[in-house]
Amino acid sequence: LAKVEEALDNKHYGLSEAKERIIEFLAVRKLRGGDPHGPILCFVGPPGTGKTSLGEAIATSIGREFYRISVGGVRDEAEIRGHRRTYVGAMPGLLIQAMRRVQVKDPVLMIDEIDKMSGGGPSGDPTAAMLEVLDPSQNDEFVDHYLNLPFDLSGALFICTANNLFDIPAPLRDRMEVIRIAGYTVEEKVEIAWRYLLPRLLEEHGISDKDIQFTDESLSFISNRYSREAGLRNFERNIAAIMRKRARKKAEGEEGAWVIDAEKVEEILGIPRYAVESADTVPEIGVVTGLAWTASGGDLMVIEALRMPGQGRLTVTGQLGDVMRESVDAAFSYVRSRASAIGIPDSAFKEFDVHVHLPAGAIPKDGPSAGITLTLAIASALSQRPVRRDVAMTGEVTLRGKVLEIGGVKEKVLAAYRAGLRQLIMPVSNEKDLRDVPDEVKKQVTFSFVSTMDEVLRLALMQPTEGDAPPDERPAAVPAPPESYATLPITKEREREAEAAAAPVNAS
Repeated sequence: LAKVEEALDNKHYGLSEAKERIIEFLAVRKLRGGDPHGPILCFVGPPGTGKTSLGEAIATSIGREFYRISVGGVRDEAEIRGHRRTYVGAMPGLLIQAMRRVQVKDPVLMIDEIDKMSGGGPSGDPTAAMLEVLDPSQNDEFVDHYLNLPFDLSGALFICTANNLFDIPAPLRDRMEVIRIAGYTVEEKVEIAWRYLLPRLLEEHGISDKDIQFTDESLSFISNRYSREAGLRNFERNIAAIMRKRARKKAEGEEGAWVIDAEKVEEILGIPRYAVESADTVPEIGVVTGLAWTASGGDLMVIEALRMPGQGRLTVTGQLGDVMRESVDAAFSYVRSRASAIGIPDSAFKEFDVHVHLPAGAIPKDGPSAGITLTLAIASALSQRPVRRDVAMTGEVTLRGKVLEIGGVKEKVLAAYRAGLRQLIMPVSNEKDLRDVPDEVKKQVTFSFVSTMDEVLRLALMQPTEGDAPPDERPAAVPAPPESYATLPITKEREREAEAAAAPVNAS
């Protein structure tokens, strides 16, 4: 086990929880004398976070053969179970071919991209065939159609990888021990570059640290402006591009060391691909900053709501999925039920139409976790009260205003942190998930955990800046709040001040 821990630390920085789970899993197998009847490991995380290399490190540390089987795009059951020998060109399945190549009965077999298998076509369902392979109680008598006799796969240590856990069928998912591997922060990427990437890339390009010198600032600049991702692939690719440029100049006879700074990076890599990631903190009416989870990590999700003269219709745009559309309907109904408390006249629902839009219309969006963000945007648009933009939020909301637990907490917190937001509103049931967030991030971010939508309204919905003006004449945006207010953390004192200032919310 000490060798396993050392091998994992030598090849991977961070990922402490994933490493701990792996060592615990192997410890149980050791105490049971190598008894294979245990769970199958499944590493789930964004691309480029080290899932495959973790499997290689495990195989190296325990002295076993390693073989990777890519099943992405496999749509024929015969690819798993093999073809019957009566067919022309018949071959064994991928599992038997792998065992034939490694020539041992106890290899580490990595089933890569298991979430990208296609199922249910005319050629059978390969995911259903994997049920027997990944069931420790059945795979000691796996029957390949080509061999047509039982084959013992129980000695193999199976490790699966996936980007999206919910693309794996539930019966197959139930057979696996899921280990989540989240994305890296910019600070972690810089540390990984110093420890692993730079020494390896220098050797691969035939240059040394006497020829090129990076700084923390230049590595952070590359990560933020050229490779904004949860993993490391584009980050490494951009560093390699800079090294190739230096290798060419050295081959042409240029001597001396290049000191890589932001200006030099831009000169070599061209115009930055991403703008400076910073959230707009000027309060606006009907505009709320939410948080989203994607397969490549977390991201900010701005939600806009606008009211206009009409007949009470609700319009939703932005390529939303069915679940999110239902969230909009639930949010609108909740706002109607709390109209008097929020300060919305009853006539508003007959005299105005509401349009809810999620920018980046080319990107499909779905899921319930934008519930409190949608509710706040609609409440702000109808009441003409601005929303604090220095706060990001996430959480599902019920029809009665209860805030429910959501997923992807670490990725969402890191997205807000990267954008410069230091105050977050989250469901109280997600407080336990903060243990996955890096300590340096938690020290700089103030969290407010809520259980009802009324708490969200008190924290984020401001009073009108021109209280005497009719709602239609109030400005669509208000000046930025004083610095003392904008930087005020959401504390118990702030909550009491907000509660006193937003007395109508407590009317019922």
